[in-house]
Amino acid sequence: MVKRLYFIMCLILLFVSAKGQTANQLIREGNKLFSSKNYAQAEVLYRKAVDKEANNAIANYNLGRSLQTQKKNDEAKKFYEKAAELEKNPVRKSSSYSNLGTILQDEKDYAKAIEAYKNALRRNSDHRNARYNLELCKRQQKKQQQNQSSGGKNKPDKDKDKKKNQPQNKNKDNNQKNNQQKDNQGMSKDNAEQLLNAVKQQEKETQERLSKAMRQPSDRKLDKNW
Repeated sequence: MVKRLYFIMCLILLFVSAKGQTANQLIREGNKLFSSKNYAQAEVLYRKAVDKEANNAIANYNLGRSLQTQKKNDEAKKFYEKAAELEKNPVRKSSSYSNLGTILQDEKDYAKAIEAYKNALRRNSDHRNARYNLELCKRQQKKQQQNQSSGGKNKPDKDKDKKKNQPQNKNKDNNQKNNQQKDNQGMSKDNAEQLLNAVKQQEKETQERLSKAMRQPSDRKLDKNW
């Protein structure tokens, strides 16, 4: 109860102190609160900045950022879109599209997310987050499409084919086993060692590839506040 009252008092003080400040001053104060992880209080100041200057691209972007951090994604999208529309600086415009893309990607709206990332890269081709997220999003979209297209189609036909081929498959398996046994009998000690070394080398290469993949960033980072 005490914490709640303290929070309400803080919001009231923010509203009162914000009256005489310019939009840029409000943005700077909001950034300090955001850096301290006081996202709700930062949101209040960014909203005041937008109220004072509706066409302030930075205020709209930072408000979108504070909303997204609080999982208010529907509203955050609107402010990112507004910021991207208003912003003249290509780097900041790129950030608006990139962060918008992360929300759409989380919502599994991959087509729109891909377009957002492409828009980010059109404005800033060096945007690494957008480039990484774009590639990840394309793979996710492809997987989604494969799952949708597989959706249980042609199952009866597959089962029929399986039953038809069962005797043939059995014969094939028996022949393969017999051939393998013959090969093993005729295999020399040197050949066995060479085969073992080849398997060990292949396993080593696989482990190295996995280790390299694990070191790649897996999270979708957001661009900072301006």
